Amino acid sequence: VQLQASGGGLVQAGDSLRLSCAASGRPLSNYVMAWFRQAPGKEREFVASISRNGGSLDYTDSVKGRFTISKDNAKNTMYLQMNNLKPEDTAVYYCAADRASYYRGTYYPYQIDYWGQGTQVTVSS
Repeated sequence: VQLQASGGGLVQAGDSLRLSCAASGRPLSNYVMAWFRQAPGKEREFVASISRNGGSLDYTDSVKGRFTISKDNAKNTMYLQMNNLKPEDTAVYYCAADRASYYRGTYYPYQIDYWGQGTQVTVSS
């Protein structure tokens, strides 16, 4: 599967953005999907994940209540709605896919099989 992330940009603290991840080559329903982010000088970190059927979701603590992961299997696209953005959310955001048949909840980068290119999110204070 090929993944293409988009939707990043420069916003002010408190603003919202919606990231999209368009998949091609295989149906999104074949994968657990996730968003990761990487800030300058830091390791890539898990942000959110969604199970194959969309029935299970998980978030890192710092984004709970502000970010919402979703997907539209008909459009073969995953989304990350980000509200009340904070300067510490500034990072390159990556969409990712795991082929495993079971849902882990929280993911580490080594558990990911496919990565999209990143999209930059910059939040000014």
